[in-house]
Amino acid sequence: MPGGRPRAFDADEVLDAAIEVFWRYGYQGASLQELTAAMGINKASLYAAFGSKQDLFHRAVARYAETDMAYALRALNEPTARDVVRALLRDNVEALTRLDQPPGCLSIQGGVSCGPSNAAVTRFLATSRLTGEHSLADRLARAVREGDISSAADPAALARFVMTFIEGQAVHAAAGVPRNQLRQSADIALAVFDHVIR
Repeated sequence: MPGGRPRAFDADEVLDAAIEVFWRYGYQGASLQELTAAMGINKASLYAAFGSKQDLFHRAVARYAETDMAYALRALNEPTARDVVRALLRDNVEALTRLDQPPGCLSIQGGVSCGPSNAAVTRFLATSRLTGEHSLADRLARAVREGDISSAADPAALARFVMTFIEGQAVHAAAGVPRNQLRQSADIALAVFDHVIR
């Protein structure tokens, strides 16, 4: 560039490109060459704009949470606990099986097969997932206080059940299980939830 000016780019667009690379190859498997090629920037621009590869990954996960995972925040605003869980289970299946993005979930795929040198990435993703679980537990605790679900229900255990199921669905989606089969599994999980909250 004349005068050594840095290349201009749209930060959201290049983050979206990075998300797909991390999603397809995981954090450890995503090379800087693959990232910069997908993002359309050179290594110097990547480091200048985002810092290290790990910093870029953190930014990518944050954007993923704001965009691809926005359905989870919407679900928490549903009027009843059953509506919350039904929306989470239904919309999760749709998100895991979109044709315009890799199957599965970045927060699962991103940390699969990370070695000891990248243990911090695995911990970061686990903490991110636990944040979602705690938000769901808080919403279910409110449902108990409001008399929406049984006072005998354990909100933390229910949230752990739902999130464990959702994470398992992500693994199956990444392995190629089709949308209709994931929907069937989600219906069963919702029936179990209904039984427990009575």
